[in-house]
Amino acid sequence: MQILIEKMLNDFERGTLSRRQLAATLTGMAAAAAMPSLVTPALAAPSLKAITLNHVTVRVPNLQKTSKFYQEFFGMKLAQQSETIHILSVGESFFGIEQKPDVAALDHFDFGLEGWDAKAMRAKVAAHGLSITAGSRGDDESFKFNDPDGFVVQVNAPKYTGHVGPIPAGKKM
Repeated sequence: MQILIEKMLNDFERGTLSRRQLAATLTGMAAAAAMPSLVTPALAAPSLKAITLNHVTVRVPNLQKTSKFYQEFFGMKLAQQSETIHILSVGESFFGIEQKPDVAALDHFDFGLEGWDAKAMRAKVAAHGLSITAGSRGDDESFKFNDPDGFVVQVNAPKYTGHVGPIPAGKKM
């Protein structure tokens, strides 16, 4: 909102916005802020703007071989592991490697979203005619959906660190 007010003041100073228009707009903004129940959900929703590429996960036929390569070649540290998944640190992000018997392939990519709000993001996915994919954890931490081309996209807060162990108590699959 601050950026909008600054823009309006600049427009007023340049003469492209009248005093009456400035006063009316500022009054309307103040009234809307004082009565949040009158603000539509679309206006009240967080931006849900992607601000990080949180991680990429690949599927490989030989988990140990691939994990060893990335650890040695790029100096990535093993941050988490299970029998079928390794998560390697890459700065504040990570690289996921998942054991799958088929050929090597992209499994999914993940965006960290500014103002993460799972309910609002679920609504945004539905509004675009997309569906949350089966197998998503179903919680408010993170979930996946297929984009219009079929790529699996995961979304969550920017600082999401992944998890390879059992689902925590109280969380549903």
